[in-house]
Amino acid sequence: MSTFVDAAAVLPEDADAVLIGRIWDVEASVPRVVAVRGRDVFDLQHLASTVSDLLERPGLLADVRAAMTAPRWATADVVNASLAHDTVQPHFLAPVDLQVIKACGVTFVDSMIERVIEERCAGDSGRAEEMRRLVGEALGGSIQDVRPGSPEAAEAKRVLIAEGLWSQYLEVGIGPDPEVFTKAPVLSSVGLGAGIGIPSFSSWNNPEPELVLIATSRGRVVGATLGNDVNLRDVEGRSALLLGKAKDNNASSALGPFIRLFDGSFTLDTLRKEEIMLRVEGADGFIMEGRNTVARISRPFEELVGATFGPHHQYPDGFALYTGTLFAPTQDRDEPGQGFTHKMGDVVTIRSRNLGALVNTVAPAEELPEWTYGLRRLLHRVSAS
Repeated sequence: MSTFVDAAAVLPEDADAVLIGRIWDVEASVPRVVAVRGRDVFDLQHLASTVSDLLERPGLLADVRAAMTAPRWATADVVNASLAHDTVQPHFLAPVDLQVIKACGVTFVDSMIERVIEERCAGDSGRAEEMRRLVGEALGGSIQDVRPGSPEAAEAKRVLIAEGLWSQYLEVGIGPDPEVFTKAPVLSSVGLGAGIGIPSFSSWNNPEPELVLIATSRGRVVGATLGNDVNLRDVEGRSALLLGKAKDNNASSALGPFIRLFDGSFTLDTLRKEEIMLRVEGADGFIMEGRNTVARISRPFEELVGATFGPHHQYPDGFALYTGTLFAPTQDRDEPGQGFTHKMGDVVTIRSRNLGALVNTVAPAEELPEWTYGLRRLLHRVSAS
């Protein structure tokens, strides 16, 4: 596992953070809703059988704080078991359960330009450097500060169409409507320490470190977590209609380590300035670092949430919303001009001071544990309890 993260570093820097998670209880062979504070993990099963239920409570913060009296597990033990892939010990799961996993794409200009390059390359990484130069020369800095949906954006669209450079990625990047898609099925996301899957049919792919908003059934954002929106650049680059194949595979959605609930000192405004750090450590000694500066997002959170939830679409169990990434790796890993792609065994660490650290290891999607704990098993467990 990563030398960049230990058990203590998985937690946010703020010791007063109110953290919600899920643990696999090996004694009962069921997932349990928990709260985490410092060295202690508290069982919240008496408050709610699912995280979705818990987040709907009117007195959520007060109820969680009142329930943190008698710890059941030690944080370090559960974190260490999670990072060691020790499934015979209690370990953390993704901190959501019944929530639908939604995602917004092309919400940062820098990554929008990389999507245009993927499209122009038709998914061929060998052409990326040349296309990056050509697209960069054509676009320059002229759209860096354009507000999506504004008259200036409409004018930029008109000019780009005239020059034969318009793209579906530019449409959602600076057009009136953001891209919102379903990233993963309910209960399929993986959590801290789990493997993240790259399928064998992809040879150009990358991590996407993202801020993930957690919303209730009424569309109210009550907290946030970190996410890795694992991306297959070669697949999506061939056609945007292959988005589902590029984004939704075994263990392709990683969330965690915890949901940090909003309180008096941690709010949506706090997240507008969040810096999300990325580190990839390869077994070959390769190291790549980057950051997702949320302040550079091109659309406010409220607009992304409004495009997801409203009179046009409801989520009775709530939803988790990936908000997009600034990070699009161009660093060469092997041959010059080939850029970055994952290798099996890469350790990916995504961290921020307010949300902690999410650590996962890259593995073939076809060789990772199959996703078997679905809604039927969860409903059977709830009905039996």
